[in-house]
Amino acid sequence: MALVPYEEGAGWGARQLHSPSATYRFARHTVRVRQDWRRLGVAAVVWDAAVVLCAYLEIGDIDLQDRSVIELGAGTGLVGIVAVLLGTKEPVHQILYLWTSIVCLRHILLYCLGARVTITDRAAALEFLESNVQANLPSELRRRAVVKELTWGKDLSNFPPGAFDFILGADIVYLEETFAELLQTLEHLCSEQTVILLSCRIRYERDHKFLNMLRGHFSVYEVHYDSSKDIHIYKAQRGSRKDDF
Repeated sequence: MALVPYEEGAGWGARQLHSPSATYRFARHTVRVRQDWRRLGVAAVVWDAAVVLCAYLEIGDIDLQDRSVIELGAGTGLVGIVAVLLGTKEPVHQILYLWTSIVCLRHILLYCLGARVTITDRAAALEFLESNVQANLPSELRRRAVVKELTWGKDLSNFPPGAFDFILGADIVYLEETFAELLQTLEHLCSEQTVILLSCRIRYERDHKFLNMLRGHFSVYEVHYDSSKDIHIYKAQRGSRKDDF
């Protein structure tokens, strides 16, 4: 969400962050996203939390098919792109490709069966975000992804309350001045059934503060920890639910 450039220089992953692109393999697709640190700062590079969340969505066997998904603070859009790809069942592709005479039916079924993913960030990042989405989704899946402006705590009337099955966020918990607005946004977007998945590295005491704020409104559980990258994934739901996906 935030467009706050860090100071340039050596340090953790600096070379990777300043690379013009980053390439990954998820959902049987190669995903190559543009990066633009100099123009947009932290909003335009891929952080470890996004990569770990994508891997968790894939290997965790989380069913996104025919689900409504929203990504907050999408940045490069990697997580939202992967959600669209994972939300379309590969067997459907294989079967329908055999029926070349009814290729239009293939497009209809992909539209009906796939995940519906809203990929959000602040206005300044949208053109960059849209370019990555368009470049990495097959033409028949692009209608499954909507890139939309969302500044936390604002613009909420543009999003139906409680309309999403999954809310995804990767490394969006780091600026304390945004915590109240982020929490307000989560509350607006959630229904009783909504699953929130937040992937983050715990860097500062203020990160624990946000988790405690979140626990005041949701049931929060750590569901995954990647020790190689020091990334935690937390699942949050309203009430005392601890449902399977």
